[in-house]
Amino acid sequence: MSSPLSGSKPAPPLALRFDGVWKRYAAVEALRGVGFEVGSGEIVGLLGPNGAGKSTAMKIALGIVRPDGGEVRVLGQSIGPDSTELKRSLGYVPENPSLYEFLTAAEYLDFLADMYGLPQAGRSERVESFLNALELVGHENAMMSGFSQGMKQKVALIGALLHRPRLLILDEPLNGLDPRSARLVKELLSTLAHREGVGILFSTHVLEIAEAICDRLVIVDHGTVVASGTVTALRARAGLPGSGLEEVFLALTGTAALGDIVSALSH
Repeated sequence: MSSPLSGSKPAPPLALRFDGVWKRYAAVEALRGVGFEVGSGEIVGLLGPNGAGKSTAMKIALGIVRPDGGEVRVLGQSIGPDSTELKRSLGYVPENPSLYEFLTAAEYLDFLADMYGLPQAGRSERVESFLNALELVGHENAMMSGFSQGMKQKVALIGALLHRPRLLILDEPLNGLDPRSARLVKELLSTLAHREGVGILFSTHVLEIAEAICDRLVIVDHGTVVASGTVTALRARAGLPGSGLEEVFLALTGTAALGDIVSALSH
């Protein structure tokens, strides 16, 4: 008799896995034994104070920076500077996107599509659907040098999604977006993760956004993971079951006594 599970598909590999990752810049240890996972179909928020190591972790996940120790696996494979094919499965939006501003939005997106090897068939329709959704129709043939920050952010988001990545790495992706566009992007990310199985690593300083869209949170401070889990689990760990995420974050990163600091500075 065959097993009822004999025809089941194997579980997809983790979208991202850090295992004891270290990175040093001269005398500064940016990451110290960092370990966390992003499952396929999961949105994981990466939170931490400025200088905590978030950007370094993201650059290592993208294969831009080499770790000094530990293991990093993306979609089940090791990643490095030469992992060209694997990188075609990644999408990235940096905190401050650098676009080729001497191009129009349409030219820039067509250039990215060429770099990712997207077929011509259906390419223009896919671009147009994003332009419509993010209210950039009518601006696609304008030079991006004249775009506002929010418009540039929208183009960067389209560029990250155009090739249907399996892992999205987003660093403050809602910067400069108007409320309507921000809401649309949040719903789109939820759909990509929970319906299409895309893994998403999402860094933000806006804790309300993290709480609203992330399935789990990883909090880093001084290059180490100080806590990870659901918001409910983190509240319990901090001993603040009825508190907002801001109080939990401050407690876990050792910066809860802000009142004393403000009082000292005000004298």
